[in-house]
Parts: sequence; structure tokens; C-alpha cells
Amino acid sequence: MTIKNLAISATLATFIVIPTATLADTFSLWVRSDGSEFMPKLVEAFNAQGEHEARLQIVPVTEMVQKYGIAAAGGSAPDALSLDLIYVPSFANSGQLKDITEFSKSLPYFDSLSQAHLELGTLDNKIYGLPFSGDASVLLWNKDLYREAGLDPEAGPTTWAEIREHAEAINALGDETYGYYFSGNCGACQVFTFTPMIKASGSDIFADNGQTATLDTPVMRSAIEFYRNMVKDGLVPAGSQTDGGQNFFATFASGNIGISPIGSFAIGALNNQYPDLDFGVTFIPGQNGDWSSFAGGDNFVVSVGTEKMEAIEAFIELAYSLEGQKILATNGALPVRGDIAEDALEGLDSRYITSFKAMENGSTPYSIYFNDLINSRNGPWITTLNRAIFSDSAEEIQNILKDGEKEMQSIIDAAN
Repeated sequence: MTIKNLAISATLATFIVIPTATLADTFSLWVRSDGSEFMPKLVEAFNAQGEHEARLQIVPVTEMVQKYGIAAAGGSAPDALSLDLIYVPSFANSGQLKDITEFSKSLPYFDSLSQAHLELGTLDNKIYGLPFSGDASVLLWNKDLYREAGLDPEAGPTTWAEIREHAEAINALGDETYGYYFSGNCGACQVFTFTPMIKASGSDIFADNGQTATLDTPVMRSAIEFYRNMVKDGLVPAGSQTDGGQNFFATFASGNIGISPIGSFAIGALNNQYPDLDFGVTFIPGQNGDWSSFAGGDNFVVSVGTEKMEAIEAFIELAYSLEGQKILATNGALPVRGDIAEDALEGLDSRYITSFKAMENGSTPYSIYFNDLINSRNGPWITTLNRAIFSDSAEEIQNILKDGEKEMQSIIDAAN
């Protein structure tokens, strides 16, 4: 999962990269528009080898899940695709993805592949998705505002208490400057940036491999109260409450926000679009100093029934080579092969190393029903968080979480 499309790019029109020749072993390949920088370059390098050829179609990110579901049901699915990792359990469970366990475990570097991606690519001990492109949630801080506030510009916050302390100092600068920002009405944004705070504090939003919702926990209540108090005390702009993700990136980029949890994609976007903004990157902390990250990005999956495995396997092997990992790293995605990640990132902004470490040690909530529970604009995850964080009464929080947990569990149970 990545959400940079909400932040820095408009939806792209679907287009196809047509190969220069038609070979017997040509396979069709889809990628969501988030991958429009790296995938054409990877396909170009693959096709230049001359042994096989990939036909690439770029699908707008908001259309990928529905488009693939319809194509798979109608027998017109692509041979392979780069799929947001959070959707792999659902498509695997519905029987639309090919079991690639044997090939996956034959890779000599299998154990160095992103474990979070592999967990989301596995169902009933069978592998249906291999790590392909990486993203990670991290914490950004504005070094110029830190200097103005008398804070150490080279030391980002490492606990919730430090976030609060630093946010208060920056808020005191005035002039429409705020200490902290989050997109409070965006389910994808909040699962990407809020759940790491929960995970790093010893809890989670699911248990039993996604079959049990666990919103009403002491850690969740503490995290909600932490955010709620910052909102109540004016450390967060009022627009946060209604931000459905459209300002996820832009608000921090404005230069008036001290601290914001966001994705590693922001490093390149800020460098390219706001080169004068001096910012730091660190891990998203737990309550008392541990940290975590939402490991996002795509898994590479194969449609069940395809007969193009030789070409597909060759493409995967190129993607996992140092050449392929460099193409990913230099075009907006974190590498997913740990044993050569530093080589792939060599010469790039050193803050990508922090992001890679965040992804490498991060995790991703596992659910077959992720879209209905988490990503839906009116789903129980975001409606519960929004109600609780912006609640008028601290006493309401536990009842709100209980109701949200009950609603999430009812969706899970109904689907089973």
C-alpha cells in the first residue's frame, strides 16, 4: 500500500507500452499509476534482453482493484500485475492468484526479501505474492522550524512525549505555524501513519491473522487520547478533521508544520518540488521509545491459469537483480531485497536508508477484508478514529472504540 497518489499526483490515464516485436513468450503486465515512474523503465530493461517481452498497462490507482476483479472474473486478467500488497490476501482467498510457492522458495535470496510483503503475500502457508516495490511510513520534522523554536534540528522526536514537547515549542512560534499534522478523515493515511504508533507500543488493530478486530485496547485508547489532546490544545490545524488525504503531503510541504507522519515517497517529492525545505526523517515512535512502520508498496502476483511463467520468472529475477533494485530505488520505490539494498540506494539521499530500515522492520495489518474495514471512506476504521480523536468528551472514547470494534468484527464475521 502507498498513498502518494493522494498527495502529489493526479490520476493518470491508462496507457500501454507496446513492445517492438511480438514473441511467443510475451506476457501482459499491469501496474497501478503509483508505479508509473519505475515500471516502464524496468520493462524497457527487460525487453532489451531480447529473450522475452512484457506488455505493460498502467492503470489509475483508484481503478486497479475493481478493474482486476472484473477482468479476473471474466477470464481476461493480465498474466501478472504489481498489486498493492494489502489486497493480495483478498484476491488469493478468492482463488484468482497463482500459487508461486515453489518458485519463490527456490530464489537464493528468498530469506532477504521484505518479510512484511511476504506475510501479506501468503495465505494458508502458500505464497501468492512476492515483494516488488517498497514504501514505508516515517516521521518528518521541519529543521528550520526546530531552529526557530530553539530545538535541536538534528534530533527528531523518539517518544509520544517528545512529539508533544516539540509540537508545543513550534506552535509557540505563531504566524499560522502548527506543531503537528495528520489527515484525520483518510482511512488509508491513518492506517499508514497511526497504526505504527500502536504497533510500537505493543498492540495492533487485528489479531488471529485478521479474523479478530482489536480496536478497544488500552494502547489504542492512549494513542487516541494523545492525538485528541494535541487537537484540543490547538497543536494541529482545524483542517485536519476533514482532510480526506488531499493535503496529506501538501500541508507539511507548506513549511508551516513542525512534525508530520508520512511516507518515504515524500523524500523525493520534497527534494524535487521544495528543494529549500530542510527536513529530517526518523521512525514513527511508540509511547515509550520503540518504533514501527507500515511497510507498504506492491507485491508481484500472477493470475491463476497463466501459461507464461518462464517469461514472468525471468522478469521477477531481473527485478530482484542489482540492476532492477537500482531502477526501483532511483525512481521512487524502496528496494525490497535486503542483502543488496544499500548498494541499490548508493548515491541517493541518505534519508532513504532510514526509510528502508523502517520498512525492513515494519509490519502491515493483515486482513482479507482490508478494503471494507480500512480503506472505505465510510468504513468503521476511519469513522471510529475520526469520531474518537475529534470527540468533545474524553469519556466517550472507550464507547466509540467499542462500537467501532463491534462493527469491524461484524463485517469479518458476515464475510466468513
